[in-house]
Amino acid sequence: MKEFVKTLLAVLCAFIVLRILGLIFFFVLLGGALAGGNSAPIPRSGVLDMDMSSFVLTEQTTESMGTPSLSSVMSMDFASTPNVGIWEAVKAIEAAAADPGVKYILLRPEGASASLAGMEELRDALFRFRKSGKAVVASLNSPGNGSYYLASVADKIYLSPNPGATYQLIGLTGQLMFIKDILDKVGVNVQLIRHGKYKSAGEMYIRSSASPENREQYTAMIGSEWKLICGAVAQSREISEEAFNGLVDKLALAQPEDFLRYGLVDSLLEHEALIEQLCTLAQVEDARKLNLIPFADYAAAKVNTLPGRTNVAIIFADGEIVEGKGYEGIAGDRFVKIIDEVRKDKTVKAVVLRVNSPGGSVLASAKVRDALNLLDKEKPLVASYGSYAASGGYWISNGCRKIYSDAATLTGSIGVFSMIPEFSKVTKKVGVNVEYVGSNAHSDMYSLMRPFDKEELAYQQASVEDIYERFVNLVAEGRRMEPARVDEIAQGRVWTGADALEIGLVDEIGTLNDAVAYAASLAGFTSSDEYTVTGFPQPRTMLEEFMTSFGSSQDKPYVLTGTPFEALGHEVLSLQQGKPTSVWARMPYTIEIK
Repeated sequence: MKEFVKTLLAVLCAFIVLRILGLIFFFVLLGGALAGGNSAPIPRSGVLDMDMSSFVLTEQTTESMGTPSLSSVMSMDFASTPNVGIWEAVKAIEAAAADPGVKYILLRPEGASASLAGMEELRDALFRFRKSGKAVVASLNSPGNGSYYLASVADKIYLSPNPGATYQLIGLTGQLMFIKDILDKVGVNVQLIRHGKYKSAGEMYIRSSASPENREQYTAMIGSEWKLICGAVAQSREISEEAFNGLVDKLALAQPEDFLRYGLVDSLLEHEALIEQLCTLAQVEDARKLNLIPFADYAAAKVNTLPGRTNVAIIFADGEIVEGKGYEGIAGDRFVKIIDEVRKDKTVKAVVLRVNSPGGSVLASAKVRDALNLLDKEKPLVASYGSYAASGGYWISNGCRKIYSDAATLTGSIGVFSMIPEFSKVTKKVGVNVEYVGSNAHSDMYSLMRPFDKEELAYQQASVEDIYERFVNLVAEGRRMEPARVDEIAQGRVWTGADALEIGLVDEIGTLNDAVAYAASLAGFTSSDEYTVTGFPQPRTMLEEFMTSFGSSQDKPYVLTGTPFEALGHEVLSLQQGKPTSVWARMPYTIEIK
């Protein structure tokens, strides 16, 4: 017995010592990362290198710029790709325009981790940079829809003629996936209760193909986003939209020479020739004196993100709208506290609500909207839309004093739905019999083990109809429209920002920068020198990430990563979330531009 106790104590002591040593090792790494996290000093003079594959363009910088993230420290990967928020990216470009040390911008748009709306805002900033008298030079290897759209803003576009490149400037396409047939095979029945003929969220579970209304809205969305790309390219390259569309339709852009022949690039340059041209433009003798300044490092060094005495606050509402206090997405209870913090902060004189959300929980959306209404009574509140401001994202923001939207934003989707799966056929197939003993006639209706009867369907539909009516009235009040007109353009339909402007869902096509300037003017500021801009939520420190990481271990479904079925992962997760009684205000799908 004594030997057993000695062995047990020895094991426990060893375990404790190892844990202590592990923590010491972690904090040594942490200290080293923080000490060495800031990039090497940037050159006083050089070319600003916007290599879009070297950083991730996000809505908000999620950690202090220049310091590594928790994940990179834990994996000892201090060379991981940094993220740069859209506000910091635009401000870095503005700083470069005024910086005598920056000779020009080298834009390398391929490999970008950015949405079309994000590219739209970057492109606008680059266009304004050119007005400063400095050049933007783009270098391409394998042009695609997004990369060429961004590159087309440049003064000069150089394309590599190297063999083996792929050219995918072929137009946009949307992929809709339907899994009803496979659910039928395994015996899963999804009961979808909704209002809005265009509200196609959940349609993938109950149909084998797109409804006519769903196909109509997606055709319009894809067409509107391609019109944005086509119009920008045509204007920049001084060709007609008809001519550009003709080249794309005929697959006429198959070789580097085709891009040169039709005026879409200025020169075909191999690597050495490109370097020589960059040196000439930078007025240096050779490549050894060509200082390329990494864009993320420049943004970290030049953009002041510290709060000042008088501020315009940007509240970043980024992600799914969910219930609770978590750090993932727009957690209703947590965001109410953030909004109240901004409202009570006497240094904040005006607020921009930056929305990048496809929606989510109606309950959480209502909480956030109520808190924003209180804020707007005390301080001017202006909205700026990113990639998405749809359904719940539109619910929380349509009451702002003015709404700025990117042309590529997906918004509207004014509609709600409830989705309750039931597995009675599954249990029968596997030989499981389920019985319920309840106190009332319908006490087991949310058991998920039987389909709704007519009364229960009517009960759930009534809840959906009530929330839809509230949604319509909320929009009518916020946008100063008649409810009948809102209902006409609602019905769950998703609109691009360009189309939303025409029907009155947004006020102006403009960037986050435009929204901040307007909010500042409402607060009485006449110059950007008179105020500073602070983002909320404040980026978490690495220690805060470390302390909260233990409580956020939610697994996401793995659905054949790297295949067309990967898109199902998010939808499967959405089906798992929430209670059976939940009513959702969410877009049907998310869209990526490649």
